[in-house]
Amino acid sequence: MTIRREWLERDFYSVLGVGRTATAKDIKKAYRTLAQKHHPDNNPGDEGAESRFKDISEAYDVLSDPKTRAEYDGARDAFARGAYMGSGPGGGTQYVRMEDLGDIGDLFGSSGGMFGGLGDLFGGGRRARGPQPGGNLESEANLSFHEAIEGTTRTLTVDGPDGRGEVQVKIPAGVNDGARIRLRGKGRPGSNGGPAGDLYVTVHAARHPVFSRSGKDLKVRVPVTFAEAALGAAITVPTLTGTVTVKVPPGTQHGTTLRVSGKGVATAKGTGDLLVTIEARVPEHLDGEQRELLERLRSLETNPRAHLGV
Repeated sequence: MTIRREWLERDFYSVLGVGRTATAKDIKKAYRTLAQKHHPDNNPGDEGAESRFKDISEAYDVLSDPKTRAEYDGARDAFARGAYMGSGPGGGTQYVRMEDLGDIGDLFGSSGGMFGGLGDLFGGGRRARGPQPGGNLESEANLSFHEAIEGTTRTLTVDGPDGRGEVQVKIPAGVNDGARIRLRGKGRPGSNGGPAGDLYVTVHAARHPVFSRSGKDLKVRVPVTFAEAALGAAITVPTLTGTVTVKVPPGTQHGTTLRVSGKGVATAKGTGDLLVTIEARVPEHLDGEQRELLERLRSLETNPRAHLGV
């Protein structure tokens, strides 16, 4: 990546609110928090949010790549020490002050001048730079539970290779919460004829009041009465598209999970199952007849704790 003037003028660590010793995980966490807070889609009409989001994305683009981060740190360190650039006339050490800089491209790209190029900055010889790929971009898409199950298309506003604009993102059916979708060539533009970077879209799926997911499988917790669990029963269970009848075997224990094949999430890699977890409910209030029946049952039961020696 070509060093730009803003590398020397701006502290990207401060933009993300992290220290220079921050780990890659710390940087990513800070970026995701700030990007969600300042994303233009979450701040309609706020021109300042768009500018802040752009600054945050630029800082993350530099600091998230270990090689680019090392170049950024090295360039800022060199200028902090006085910006030693090589030898001047007569072999004397030459320095440059930040306020004396013009276009950073002229400083690092001029041939035969006092500041012979980026290589001189780090003590090496000048090397011609070929095509450089553009940096990657990060964005997020918030989906409902059903959108994640069925698939959808989202329009996102990003700073792509053609400037700030809208990008259509196709969300595949069955996408998991937290999944990252890669769009090749939709990131930052390259330099010197290099290819554009990629756009990574992190998916956030909302929770459902009844169902939860485990990959392709759907999970649902279904209460049954004490009698249904003890004697067995055929119960009606909800699915994403209707209902299904599930047979509860006699003597089913609380927490038992029953599997219904083919009633889970349909994806390109197949369809999952519906996992039905049984919750045996104990009645909180008994009438006289119910109490009498349970008292009779208790008198016939064996001690379930005998194996504990009590």
